[in-house]
Amino acid sequence: MSLSSSKFSNSNSSVSIAVSDDESDGVSRTHARARRKRKKQHGQQSRSLSVWLRRMLLKYWMVLVLISASGLLVFEASRIVKRPDLEPKSEVELGLNVTVKAAKKSEGNLNRLDPVTRVVGGIRERCLKLQSPEELEHLDIPTLDEPSSPVKSVVYISAKDAQGMGGTADLSEKRTEATRFNLFTGFQSLDQRDKSFQVNETAKVHCGFYDENGGFRISDEDKSYMETCKVVVSTCAFGGGDDLYQPIGMSSASLQKVCYVAFWDEITLAAQEAEGHIIGEDHFIGRWRVVIVRDLPFTDQRLNGKIPKMLGHRLFPHAKYSIWVDSKSQFRRDPLGVLEALLWGSNSVLAISEHGARSNVYDEANAVVKKHKASPEEVEVQLAQYRRDGLPKNKKFNGKKALSEASVIVRQHTPMTNLLMCLWFNEVVRFTSRDQLSFPYVLWRLKVVSNINMFPVCVRKDLVNSMGHRRKARPLAG
Repeated sequence: MSLSSSKFSNSNSSVSIAVSDDESDGVSRTHARARRKRKKQHGQQSRSLSVWLRRMLLKYWMVLVLISASGLLVFEASRIVKRPDLEPKSEVELGLNVTVKAAKKSEGNLNRLDPVTRVVGGIRERCLKLQSPEELEHLDIPTLDEPSSPVKSVVYISAKDAQGMGGTADLSEKRTEATRFNLFTGFQSLDQRDKSFQVNETAKVHCGFYDENGGFRISDEDKSYMETCKVVVSTCAFGGGDDLYQPIGMSSASLQKVCYVAFWDEITLAAQEAEGHIIGEDHFIGRWRVVIVRDLPFTDQRLNGKIPKMLGHRLFPHAKYSIWVDSKSQFRRDPLGVLEALLWGSNSVLAISEHGARSNVYDEANAVVKKHKASPEEVEVQLAQYRRDGLPKNKKFNGKKALSEASVIVRQHTPMTNLLMCLWFNEVVRFTSRDQLSFPYVLWRLKVVSNINMFPVCVRKDLVNSMGHRRKARPLAG
């Protein structure tokens, strides 16, 4: 009995339902026809909507344009009403705004030590190739023979050398913008100018400090300190235009062997003291020895700034090397390492940065006028003289780029470089304060200066952090 029941159960456990192929195909065709119908209806609806939209746009496009324009005008008007910075401001408020913007820019650059690089031959390398930190710590000032030069010595013309040139006249009587020559510079004639470019073993040239009544007065204590400097990094801020940025990146060897000197006038002194930057009893602020200059010779503060920039050999009579850094920059490299990289390693006596934008004096003159950095009249006087003298329009003189940027100047104090800097200073006094116009002229006239390192812009960017001018420098009263 149980066996029979088991067999029945197994025989009915699965049931087969057969479906024919014809019936299956019919169902599939029905579904396909439904899908095609729905797709066709959807396409017709989309085309109808598209046609309607095009008709509406063609019919009412002018209305849409007017609505959009009106909305834009309302939005801009609301912005003008809400913006307080478009309201008239006083000169003091405007000056504060400029200072705040400059301060924000400075914050991004201050104390940066990262190297600047460039790609050469497909390989990225550092622009300024300094020795390793270990080598810099053991770097010393080399004892070098005087480089071969046709100029063996330089004699600086003073009031004692020229009779009847007003050596005892009062400074205020001689300080005029008409010629800018005064008791500090001496009164160089065009004939004396031409003779100063004649290369002799003993060169005789006007080079500032013409008369003891000429101005640029420095205390005896500061003079004594400056006479001890063998290597010096210098800067200046006249007219209160810039702050003093502490140098960074120095080795302990440089800290012991290099002087850092900043020249201020009394305007800058007052401005810095008002901001809490007080000179210590030892005459230092941080690493900088601050030298206060009184009785500046020129009303043009840019021209006053050329004195420490170009006449460092007269201010530091025993210095062998100097590095000039504009006040708008923070020097951020080891000075001895810089001298090794830009002078000693390349057998150069002068290193100065190339101009980043132009290569021709006449093109630069047009840019100076266009940017309102000098008047068209004074620039034309300078160019007219240079044309008469035969200055070519070449982009290079003696195989070197004509224009320099000159915010960083690295040099060995030799008779030839001292003469070059004196001649450059006299050109700046005679013509415009834009020294990039006169530097290539001086190189061209001397013809014998060859060992100059005109380094590219990226090297200058590695040497300094650019901070920009903080505020407009105040001119001296005439």
